[in-house]
Amino acid sequence: IGLANHTALIARDGTERVLADSAAPIYDSEGNIYGSILVFQDITKRVKMEKEMARLDRIDLIGQMAGGIAHEIRNPMTSVRGYLQYLGGKREFKEYFDRFELMIGELDRANSIITEYLTLARSKAYDAKPGNLNEIIKSLIPLIEIEAIKDDKNVNLELKEVPELLLEENDIKQLILNLTHNGLEAMDQGGYLTIKTFTDGEGVVLAVKDQGKGIPPEHMDKLYVPFFTTKDYGTGLGLSICYKIATRHNAAIDIETSPAGTTFFVNFRITETKFDL
Repeated sequence: IGLANHTALIARDGTERVLADSAAPIYDSEGNIYGSILVFQDITKRVKMEKEMARLDRIDLIGQMAGGIAHEIRNPMTSVRGYLQYLGGKREFKEYFDRFELMIGELDRANSIITEYLTLARSKAYDAKPGNLNEIIKSLIPLIEIEAIKDDKNVNLELKEVPELLLEENDIKQLILNLTHNGLEAMDQGGYLTIKTFTDGEGVVLAVKDQGKGIPPEHMDKLYVPFFTTKDYGTGLGLSICYKIATRHNAAIDIETSPAGTTFFVNFRITETKFDL
């Protein structure tokens, strides 16, 4: 009798393990059941992989749809923006200049959302070159600190020496900015956002740690779902984009969260000799 049930257990180290269990009867020589065999198999890795594949499929679908319509939307938007700039610069419309600026700003915001959609559409790192993760982080620190300071928050760097990786620099910048932006938003005034890099076995790890209130358990499985957001604003695409960028770089994202804060770990492999180019 196959039970084929999945049971989630908490291991001694606090991690959740998923077990598949099944049972079969034991017969005596006369065909009577006198016992049973129970078989338990740890399928944690398989379940995690299935969830990752399903998540990536959802993101790919959104990306394919976005890639198909983005250019059709952008072309008329570019024309509208050009005419608004032209009319806004005319003397007879001078008193409406602020309104023209508002409309142009909204078009630019819509264009930035389309750019986010197009990021989901790409499945390969076409422009990956050897680069150092620490140098990319250092180039972004002024931007991250400006966002932190205006809300009375702090940024702490703990960058260890790491080897070069094959990186698409603009993608990695977007990943870092998305993670740090989310971390800063999660914290109250006076909180510290810590950005770390270090080597771990055969990989390089980027860690972004905040001092927020943690992620509710019911939200964990939805974090990378496109358009999922708990905010009153935003597209809900930030973490989906991070996940897609990490996947393009053969990296994996892990999360540790508690009421004391959340850490996102982006694990890059250094043993990879080539990318999915």
